Amino acid sequence: MHTSEVPKRSFVKKYHIKGIIVIAILIVLFLYSLKICGVDPSLFVSNIAQFGVLIGQMSNPDWSYFSFIWDPLVQTVQMAILGTTIGTIFAIPAAFLAARNLDHSMVVHGTSRFVLDIVRTLPSLLLAAILVAIFGIGPTTGTITLAIFSFGMISKLFYEVLETVDMGPAEAMKASGASIIQIIRLAIIPQIAGQFCSFFLYTLEVNVRSSTVLGYVGAGGLGLYLQQTIDEFNYSETAVVILATFATVLVIDILSNYLRRKLQ
Repeated sequence: MHTSEVPKRSFVKKYHIKGIIVIAILIVLFLYSLKICGVDPSLFVSNIAQFGVLIGQMSNPDWSYFSFIWDPLVQTVQMAILGTTIGTIFAIPAAFLAARNLDHSMVVHGTSRFVLDIVRTLPSLLLAAILVAIFGIGPTTGTITLAIFSFGMISKLFYEVLETVDMGPAEAMKASGASIIQIIRLAIIPQIAGQFCSFFLYTLEVNVRSSTVLGYVGAGGLGLYLQQTIDEFNYSETAVVILATFATVLVIDILSNYLRRKLQ
């Protein structure tokens, strides 16, 4: 009776030399990055007590301040909804132009993707700062910023989904003489409608968070009050702003996750 022998592994595989080398390189790169960026980890340890002091000052929120931030809080949510909706309206046709599997020339979908790439490279805060100089301080600037951000994000998610659809029904309709509008409406949209709605809700979640930060550059919403309370060292009021933002985002996330599960 023959017994099978366990094949011998090489020294490199036996002692995981490749993995150790990769980890060592990552550690060296991490330490080198800390050095060239001037990051001092000891500052975190030496200032950890200050973090506790700050939390202590925020532990007694001034709830009377909530009446002052209610309208900006509502405005923040409105900005997110409007910005996401406007961006989605423009993102849908852009996604169809950028999808490679639809009947477009290289120039059409190549140009579309190039434009979308440029839009996505613009950080929201930088874009908001530029738009504040154009449109002035207020929710209009924030809404436009979120609409542009939503346009870039949703269009990319949309055209990636479009490229995964089954083109069999579309080709059959095209062979029978259907127009491009009929093909999109009857053969393509039913396959991706649920995912489109899911991406819309996800972007709305992101925009609710982003709209809070945009107030720092004057783009409306709750961020302006957050900045004011921190600059004035009114941490009891800052705690109210943070808790209101947290509660709003939490509610939006719960509703969005519920709706996305229903759409799947």
